[in-house]
Amino acid sequence: MYDQTMLANLQDALANGNACAVMGAMKMLYDLFPVLLFFVAYKWQDIYTATAVLILASLVQTIVHRLRQGRFETSHLITLALVLVFGGATLLLHDELFIKWKPTVINWLFGIAFLASHWIGNKPIIARMLDTKIDLPETVWRRLNAGWGTFFLVLGALNLYVAFAFDTDTWVNFKLFGLMGLTLLFIIAQSIYLAKHLQTEQSTDRGRG
Repeated sequence: MYDQTMLANLQDALANGNACAVMGAMKMLYDLFPVLLFFVAYKWQDIYTATAVLILASLVQTIVHRLRQGRFETSHLITLALVLVFGGATLLLHDELFIKWKPTVINWLFGIAFLASHWIGNKPIIARMLDTKIDLPETVWRRLNAGWGTFFLVLGALNLYVAFAFDTDTWVNFKLFGLMGLTLLFIIAQSIYLAKHLQTEQSTDRGRG
């Protein structure tokens, strides 16, 4: 799944229109490689082979990030834990339903965390991720954060709908193309909103100057 760091970099890049930022954001797409490998393994073999590949890829991703950055990424650890639990249950019980629940659980966890941060901590999660790069009023941060929290909850529900209403082939396609496409569209929409407020803030600052 797409972690908070990747989302922050993509939104920052799109909002600022900076070529270097875009390149940096694209590098964060390596976080998608477990999902890509899951998709390829499923098309090559079956859901159980794909699940085993997903577990291994998530483990490698977490370790590589630790070796490169000198620390673990919280979202990687959460994702790895859920992959181990739901993927392990899928393999042990030979029941693909468990791995289909994983995207929903992780999206709902992120959604609850984003919304809860309105009352827990000194600032919303989206502000903690971006406020060192972007200066915005608190009300704007709260709107952006509420949007992300709601979006994660909707993604989780949508994943369940596809998982139960359609066959596994359709769900696997949706897991890669549907979830990623919806996420990128939402990032673009929020970045347009963000850029509008950045322009307003810059105009206000020039007026004061």
